[in-house]
Amino acid sequence: MQSMSLHTGYHAKRGLQSLLGLAERELQNNFKPLSRNIRTTTIMSKDTEVTSAILQKVNEIVQRNKLVSDHYDVANKVVDFEHPADLKNLLPLDIGKNGVSDEELEKISEDVAKLSVKTCHPYFYNQLYHGADEYGVAGSWLSDALNTNIHTFEVAPAFIIIEHHVLGYIRELFGWGEQGDGIFSPGGSLSNMYGMMLARHHKFPELKTKGLFGHPPIVAFTSEESHYSIVKGANWLGMGVENVVKVKTDEGGRMIPDELEKCILKAQSENKAPFFVNATSGSTVLGAYDDLDALADVCKKHSVWLHVDACWGGSAILSRKLKHLMNGSEKVDSIAWNPHKMVGAPLQTSPFIVRHKGMLHQTNSANATYLFQQDKFYDVSYDTGDKSVQCGRKVDAFKLWFMLKARGEDYMEDMVDNTFAMADYLTELVKSKPGFRLVPAYETRQCTNVGFWFVPPSLRGKEENEEWWLSMEKIAPQIKEQMIMEGTLMIGYQPLPYKNLKNFFRMVIHGVPRPNKEHMEFIVDEIERIGKDL
Repeated sequence: MQSMSLHTGYHAKRGLQSLLGLAERELQNNFKPLSRNIRTTTIMSKDTEVTSAILQKVNEIVQRNKLVSDHYDVANKVVDFEHPADLKNLLPLDIGKNGVSDEELEKISEDVAKLSVKTCHPYFYNQLYHGADEYGVAGSWLSDALNTNIHTFEVAPAFIIIEHHVLGYIRELFGWGEQGDGIFSPGGSLSNMYGMMLARHHKFPELKTKGLFGHPPIVAFTSEESHYSIVKGANWLGMGVENVVKVKTDEGGRMIPDELEKCILKAQSENKAPFFVNATSGSTVLGAYDDLDALADVCKKHSVWLHVDACWGGSAILSRKLKHLMNGSEKVDSIAWNPHKMVGAPLQTSPFIVRHKGMLHQTNSANATYLFQQDKFYDVSYDTGDKSVQCGRKVDAFKLWFMLKARGEDYMEDMVDNTFAMADYLTELVKSKPGFRLVPAYETRQCTNVGFWFVPPSLRGKEENEEWWLSMEKIAPQIKEQMIMEGTLMIGYQPLPYKNLKNFFRMVIHGVPRPNKEHMEFIVDEIERIGKDL
């Protein structure tokens, strides 16, 4: 593996303060008087001169309220919930002709913090994202203060070099060696759409100039358990959502390779043009890992691009014990991974990698001469903007790289291993505790998703007919509402219609804040406390 010289960082508080100082100095150096009266209060702290009072105040709010993962007090609420109509009255939303004072902005900042969901709370499990690693946050603060666009080397030299390096590191993680290319995109959905675009250009390069008019319908294949972004991508590409074929899955939500081949052959028999297969490594609901080796064989046989949505489960690649879940990743054409999910990089951190060097540029380039002149005095291969569908692109690689530098590979591996271990422990609790029942589709679960029902005493021991299930599907929403109103726990629930499953709790366990057995025990105890009288 390519060495990044990863090592443990310095203490978080000093690190955050130092970065804030850098950010403030950058703002001071670039500040120019404008026509409106902008306050640039200079105050003195014990350690150093503070250029921006409001930046210092925001930092103090974060520190005072401990809005940092693994530091937030578990006794506090996850959320102080207010309905939308009430929340509109609690925030001073109107924008006036004159700006407000720093004191009022500080009050607003305090209110926003109070009224926001504390994703850094150990009992926030509502989504696949969660609290952010403090070193990642520090990297995000600095890159935000420097406020540059990562499209050309001349405006983002350090960040371009860092992005180039970290994308190479990620490609090596997934077994590609030095081959390939990549880019950071604004979220996993866009990364999956990048995969679709590149697949189309690889198979039918003429469509970039001539369009789809008169061309046989192009067809994409994805599992019935896959993320909805593939359907949205089909809409954006103009190929029609009806040309996304949902492939059958096994009992655990894994795409069945034989069924994929049947679907490809059927499309060919209908004079359609298969071009793209989306595999999933860690599906959103069941946490399923598709068999990449078997799917790669099918795709190679039929000359179809194989993309992997590893946004959720791709972090298994960081663990020697668990990376077997990604076996076959070295054979695929492109991969989307979201470190802002399981391993706690700040939103959004979404690297997209492709095994075919040059394909990003060939697919997306528009050759804007005011940005991408070929006669510049430096190596213009580092002008990455023409590989992107965007012009303006936020610096996302730096916060991931900064976090990895601070934490090191051993820390990241232990984080992933612990997260999977806590999912195993929660599964044991669900199976052993009266009234809890594991959803059958999770009997063979592979990722850190755990799905279960809570059966209140009033429904136990009764015939489980249609009427019983109609009652059961109301239990999870009622418990969820009470948890939110009390602010004690945030956990998702959902049905799974294609498997004929009524509402169940869907736990997604992530690495930041670090979960432990006490947290898992609280989850089942809290659900039982609220649900026992329903």
